[in-house]
Amino acid sequence: MNLILLINLALNKSEMINNIPKIKNTGSGNFFVMAGPCAIEGEEMAFKIAEKILDITSRLEIPFIFKGSFKKANRSRIDSFTGIGDEKALSILKKIGTELDIPTVTDIHENKDAELAANFVDVLQIPAFLVRQTDLLVAAAKTGKHINLKKGQFMSPESMAHAVSKIQDSGNKNIFLTERGSMFGYQDLVVDFRGIPEMKQFAPVILDVTHSLQQPNQSSGVTGGRPEMIETIAKAGVASGADGIFIETHFDPKNAKSDGANMLDVNNLEHILSKLIKIKKALI
Repeated sequence: MNLILLINLALNKSEMINNIPKIKNTGSGNFFVMAGPCAIEGEEMAFKIAEKILDITSRLEIPFIFKGSFKKANRSRIDSFTGIGDEKALSILKKIGTELDIPTVTDIHENKDAELAANFVDVLQIPAFLVRQTDLLVAAAKTGKHINLKKGQFMSPESMAHAVSKIQDSGNKNIFLTERGSMFGYQDLVVDFRGIPEMKQFAPVILDVTHSLQQPNQSSGVTGGRPEMIETIAKAGVASGADGIFIETHFDPKNAKSDGANMLDVNNLEHILSKLIKIKKALI
């Protein structure tokens, strides 16, 4: 029996999503959304964004997971913003999850982060640059949390079967895969939408519609982006069968402390999600 067949037999996509703690609106037939700021900059901003997204997704009946990085370990420059303190940021995520009764997700970068973050959030995310790091994947899997694996910019969709296998072989079946673009030259990314149905053989697939529009390796040391293309990429993702959409969003992207160049203004979120629902319904 081949690897793909083994993975297929082990996964039940709808059950996996329904098993996320505090997830709502799973019976609506809509895609789910992971959304929030790139980084937790403080409690007030995080709550403001979470409450705004929760209001929108509740009215549109979209399952919602709040996203926020507790630290930014992968930075272009040594003077780039990395966080407000690990436990402080994680405590904010936990407070949001508890008070708003919503699931939360954050990314981890080192083995020791897995157990720490698992005490505060519901989903652990493995960054694209680190998705081949076996020890990190095993540490995340052993927490028992749902795991979101972001496809490396340097990896084929088919090769993500091996990352999924590492999580499963460590005793965890709750896995998502996220398409976030592939390197196109040195300073651009492209999305090969064939990868969405290919990776859906292994696990539910999310399309990251903000990081896939990044323009990395700028001479300034600050990553650029094409946020005006977010709606276009998101529409194509839903039409291609993505189970979920990942969006980094902020009330003031231009003054955000991390990834402002590719984040969506949260005031534009409802307009885009409403259009995506229409596409989803047309496909059913």
